[in-house]
Amino acid sequence: MIANPQNHQKITVEEYLKWEQHQEFRHEYIDGEIMAMTGGTIPHNDIALNFYRALYSHLHHRGCRVNVSDVKVQANKSSRYFYPDLVVTCDPDDLKSRDFIQRPKIIVEVLSSSTANYDRTKKLKYYRQIPSLQEYVLVNSEEMAVEVYHRGEGKMWLYYEYESGELIALESIDFECAIEVLYEGVSFDKE
Repeated sequence: MIANPQNHQKITVEEYLKWEQHQEFRHEYIDGEIMAMTGGTIPHNDIALNFYRALYSHLHHRGCRVNVSDVKVQANKSSRYFYPDLVVTCDPDDLKSRDFIQRPKIIVEVLSSSTANYDRTKKLKYYRQIPSLQEYVLVNSEEMAVEVYHRGEGKMWLYYEYESGELIALESIDFECAIEVLYEGVSFDKE
């Protein structure tokens, strides 16, 4: 991500939402600052699409939906909007929304070398503050590895790590999937 256009001047949520409607590219909004979204790699895209396909077939008849990276999530009404790689919601108002998701149940970020640290630290902190969020999933695009943060009691979050040969479990939607499904067609060879 790269800071954007207003020369580091802070802007209001209202200004951001109005401004972004007319932009060719997506921008996240964090505490008054606009961040331009960077492009991803082919493995990043393939992993996100593989995960989408697995989730879609599971959620299609359950009153939930899964969206990919072009759908904005309102993490905090007055200060944060993000574009996660995947977002799952089962909230009736979100299912009718045309602008952004307000009550996500699951957020998935596909990690790259440039975003991994940010996704594991600041984004984790911001996402954990969303009351409806039950699971935050980090999928590595450089090796077969998935991390799941699952909401526990109070402020506790449980951490699960998955690797080759294991089933990934997302308890909030009663979903299990072999990790290999997410990496189908993905090559880790560097050119």
